[in-house]
Order: sequence, then structure tokens, then C-alpha cells
Amino acid sequence: MLRLAVEWEVIPFNPAHGVKAPKAPAGRVRYLQPSELRTVLENCPESLRPIATLAVSTGMRRSEILRLRWLDVDMANHRILLPQTKNGEGRIVHLNKLALSVLRALPFGKNTTSTDRLFPGMTPAQVSVAFQRACRRAKIADFRLHDLRHTAASWMRMSGADIHTVAQLLGHKDLRMAARYQHLSPAFLAEAVGRLDAAFGNLCYQDVTEKKALPEPEALSA
Repeated sequence: MLRLAVEWEVIPFNPAHGVKAPKAPAGRVRYLQPSELRTVLENCPESLRPIATLAVSTGMRRSEILRLRWLDVDMANHRILLPQTKNGEGRIVHLNKLALSVLRALPFGKNTTSTDRLFPGMTPAQVSVAFQRACRRAKIADFRLHDLRHTAASWMRMSGADIHTVAQLLGHKDLRMAARYQHLSPAFLAEAVGRLDAAFGNLCYQDVTEKKALPEPEALSA
């Protein structure tokens, strides 16, 4: 704001020039176990269940799901083409079997057009409130609709997906946004370290640790 005020010649200089911004806190990571997710989905009303299932099976944001039109869905190639996302760019959302089954179950009537939304009449507030009620019925505390996106990312990481893949699938423009899931794949990291064994070849522990007599220096020939 101060930079803009200088640009508009409202103030002569920026008094905050050189002041470092505070470090942003670590992003929230809250995800459900499979059994907990099943309980939450079972407690969702029928109008909310496909939205929640799409969120956890694709990692899409609430706004992206509610803006979906039929022309954005490419069932033949198992993908959704998002024209514009939160970061101002479009992206491709790849669909797994669960997401495809949700989309196939949605009604497509005779009067439905390609520009119609998949979830007409659903507002963001209605979706969030209904999901909170479902969580209370399922006795799941401190969990929001957006945390289904964290659940998708966390499960991908724990299944072995690398951090760059997770960032691309979620549409993170900055890799630091996906870094919050870095610690969720210890097995994957251990496997990466284990790949160093191939580089070591036949080198054994004893070759490195055993004390061996140094060879006698050879006499220098004249």
C-alpha cells in the first residue's frame, strides 16, 4: 500500500522501505485416516457427498469444484480442465477411479447444457456449514472442508509421490506451499538414501572401517 501511495504521489517516500516482513507461519496440515474419512462422508447429506468426495480424491479447492461446468470435464481422457484457478492460471486435474465414479453418478438431464455447472445452487457458505455439521455428527474435531485438500496431498506423499508432483497436482505455484507435506513420507526418503548403495558398488563396511597396515614406501629410483 505504501509503495502504491508513492507511485500515486500521495506521499514522498515509503517509510517502510527496508523493513523485513515477518516470517510466515508454517502451513496447516490436518488430514484424516481412511476410516475417519468414510465416517465423515457417510454423515454428509446427499447434496454434499459428491463435493466432499471430489475434494479428497482430486485435491481441488471448494471454489474450483463449485465453478465446474460440464464442458470442463473430459471423461474420455479422465481429466478436468480448469480454465482459471486461485493463482490466476489454468491447470489440468487428473481423475482417479473414485472421482470418475462421482462424476458419472451426477445427473445430466435433457435440459442440461455444457455451460451448466455440476453443482448449481450450492453456495460456498452452504457447503462449508453442511460439512461442519457432518464432522460434528461424525465426532471429528478441528476439521474443515479445505482440509480434504490437505488429506489428498498427505495421502499422495505417504504413498510415495514426490513433493514436486504433489505441488503440480494441487496447483501450487510456489513449491514452499507443498513443503508442509515433506515430512509425511519417511519411507520414501529412506528409499532415496538406500539408492546410494548402488553407487557404492562392492564397497563393504569392513573395507572402510578395518585398520590395515599401510604399504611400505617404495624406494625412489635414481
